[in-house]
Amino acid sequence: MQPQLSLTKHSLPLDGAHLHWEEAGQGTPLILIHGSLCDLRYWRWQMPEFSRHFRVIAVSLPGCWPDAIGAAEAPDADAETRRRHALHDPRYGIAAHVRAIIALCEHVADNGPVHLLGHSRGAQVALEAALATPGCVGRLVLADPGFAFTGEPAEPAVHMQVANRLGHAPLDEVIGAFVDAVNGPDTWRRTVPWFKEMVRANAWTLLPQLKDFERSVDLERLQALSCPVLLIGGEHSPARYGSRIDTLLRAVPGAEKEVIPRAAHGMNLANARRFNEAVLRFLVAQHDA
Repeated sequence: MQPQLSLTKHSLPLDGAHLHWEEAGQGTPLILIHGSLCDLRYWRWQMPEFSRHFRVIAVSLPGCWPDAIGAAEAPDADAETRRRHALHDPRYGIAAHVRAIIALCEHVADNGPVHLLGHSRGAQVALEAALATPGCVGRLVLADPGFAFTGEPAEPAVHMQVANRLGHAPLDEVIGAFVDAVNGPDTWRRTVPWFKEMVRANAWTLLPQLKDFERSVDLERLQALSCPVLLIGGEHSPARYGSRIDTLLRAVPGAEKEVIPRAAHGMNLANARRFNEAVLRFLVAQHDA
């Protein structure tokens, strides 16, 4: 059962797109940025707790539900047409999403700081937005970031082979393979219905992600971060996420780390209580100090 909470819906027009979000609470804005195949519904177990302390804002990045890539395609459109339209949809990409989050920060800041929390792909969006707006982000939380660092040997993105099967294999088979790849074997089969519905709605966003395959984070730029940073990993997350966190710990001055027990990549769902406690320890204690 989803926690009962009074949410207000909002939309911000951007160039050729809209940024949708739901919010609750008052005070300093805390923007929650989802990862691949997700949308604002991903944060259902964070909104009630976080809204007790902040004006918490859960976004659906442009190109995601409720205006998801592929949703407007004609039912009889062939697979290659759907793939071509999805791959070249200008709404979806790291650069476009960073611009969207910066625009949202400017919209809600009210001359004060904004906190950012990004998960997985959303962690790269949050980090790049913070780097692009020095002094505007109060605190930054990165949960299981998966991005590459400049100068690393190139490795195929985890979703590359999966995305190339879209339109050529049953949808649940494709997105199930992606969910299992990032969170562990047999995760999709055991996933609850509401999460599967969300992932299906955003399935075609996997294709435009391929355009960002070589987009990396320059470790030298991280010295310029002017906000405190918390890095959160799941105890059972795939090793590649832990390697990102370990590198960031060395590169970001004063960065802190939390590990969420009994959880993998979807840590905020698998162990919401411990995840929420870790985030609030980082945000509220300092906020009230």
